Amino acid sequence: MKLYHELSQISFLKKSYAFKFLFVAFIGIHIPLIGILFFVLYYDTAISATSILVFSLIMTLLATLITLFILNQLIKPIAIASKSLNDYRNNRRLSVLPTEYSDEAGLLMCNIQESIYEAESFINEKQDLIYMLSHDLKNFAGNPQGLAKLIIEENPSESIKDLAALICESTDLQFRYIENFIKLLNEQDQVVRLNQELKTIVFPNILPFINEQVEQRLLDKNIKLSLILELEEAKLRIDEGLLVQVLVNLISNAIKFSYFDSEIKVRMYIENEQLIITVTDNGIGFDKNQIDELFKKFTKMSRLGTAKETSTGIGLYLCKKIIERNKGELTAASEGKNKGAEFKIVFEI
Repeated sequence: MKLYHELSQISFLKKSYAFKFLFVAFIGIHIPLIGILFFVLYYDTAISATSILVFSLIMTLLATLITLFILNQLIKPIAIASKSLNDYRNNRRLSVLPTEYSDEAGLLMCNIQESIYEAESFINEKQDLIYMLSHDLKNFAGNPQGLAKLIIEENPSESIKDLAALICESTDLQFRYIENFIKLLNEQDQVVRLNQELKTIVFPNILPFINEQVEQRLLDKNIKLSLILELEEAKLRIDEGLLVQVLVNLISNAIKFSYFDSEIKVRMYIENEQLIITVTDNGIGFDKNQIDELFKKFTKMSRLGTAKETSTGIGLYLCKKIIERNKGELTAASEGKNKGAEFKIVFEI
């Protein structure tokens, strides 16, 4: 940026980024010519054609190297602007760009700076608004539920009691959707702020946390969970807690769509310099043309589980976002209806 700053102080170069390049290129082109003229005019002895040719080649090469170096320094504002934009897009990291320059590069940095801060402000305002609306919606949903519970306590007729129970069930569903919506916002905010440094994940240490969170669901449907661990540890960019959350979500999803008295297999292994984790079940499966729909936010493929468990349609979406943000890949496969499904996580190591 120092060279760019110095050139921006020259009056006829101040407002044009292109002129800065032309000015540097002009000087670079004429350095060999000026050098050759001085060599020919002021060299004391007779000069052979070979000497002039060699000197010209040396001067041209030297001038080219200097010009390329200066031009490389001159594109620093573009590189800095690009890095700032990538940092915000990938890590939501705010950068401070210089905004005092008036040429095209200066305007670009100024516009990127303003756009980043406007986007950040918009995101924060949107989240605040949604949190406020979600809080108010909870209150509105709670009012009819409270009234319905009062009706039930008054020992009404069976038909009225059934209607009141339906109101309670409907408001419970509304509560779950509101809570899942808030959870989605929180998870998305957490995902974009992840630290991308390599961390050592010790896999035997995370298995108890996974078992603890899915144990009751497994017991409810008498499903066996087989954990096949073929490695001890690996260096990954994902946080240990987030990896546990993803695996719990995938296993819970497999339980939901598995039949009673069945088995779910989780395998963790290394193959071709890749860490691979698979979660395989023998449940209801899905059609191959529905794979893309599986990972969409509030997907239309949201279905009841084999024990009539409800689905919010955001679990797999969040899993995919978390894995992809940590330089991994999450895919799904199934041979079709009632042929089970396999979800695969792949990390390069």
